[in-house]
Amino acid sequence: MTKPANAASVYGVTSAQLAALIDISAVQAFHTENDVRQLAEIAVGNGFIAAHALPNFVPLLRDLIPVEGLTLIGGPIGFPSGGTATKIKVAEANFLKDAGAQELDMMMNVGRLKSGDLSYVADEIAAVIEAVAPVPVKVILELYHLSDAEIRTATDIVCRSGAAFVKTGTGWTPSATTVEKIAIISEVAAGRAAIKASGGVRDLDTVAQMISLGVTRFGINTTVAVELVRQVEALPDGILSLPA
Repeated sequence: MTKPANAASVYGVTSAQLAALIDISAVQAFHTENDVRQLAEIAVGNGFIAAHALPNFVPLLRDLIPVEGLTLIGGPIGFPSGGTATKIKVAEANFLKDAGAQELDMMMNVGRLKSGDLSYVADEIAAVIEAVAPVPVKVILELYHLSDAEIRTATDIVCRSGAAFVKTGTGWTPSATTVEKIAIISEVAAGRAAIKASGGVRDLDTVAQMISLGVTRFGINTTVAVELVRQVEALPDGILSLPA
């Protein structure tokens, strides 16, 4: 991030810095090989920090994205339901690591959390993290299904597990990633894990507010992500100002 010379207390983000905060993906059931090829081209061409594909396409993504480039390769675990058995999630995580994934987004077991089986949730996250260390793991809460109290509980579990990020959603449910929900996660996380806002982030004002709350990664629809970066380029001095 940069601090504009004409703004003593307002920090800002350039278009390149914003791109370096954004993951783009092709992880819907209908995404094809051609979609994955386009994903790689767009990610590299625009300087996005990561590109994610469904597990079977991760080896292709590894072939398409330069190993020493700026763009990381990611894939999902237990996606999108989170309901697969722990040993299956561990196996999938190991497959993705072996296939060249450099970061993994794991879907938490929402049903177990809502059942109050918190030890199951915590042990499963820990098992995946241990299996693929040092590859960073982001744990998806899927906020749409959770109450505020459950968001607090889930965030604390993820932070205590040693996960790299708390992630808000898969993009497979109606949007629930709001500034208010991010504020809850930020308060509970308190710097113990990074925050990835994913699902329904569509405008620069929301992005700016979320960055000010501590979000350091966004999962944004590819078309929207490109448009937001272009919008920042068109701003005065090419900088997106953040709330003080």
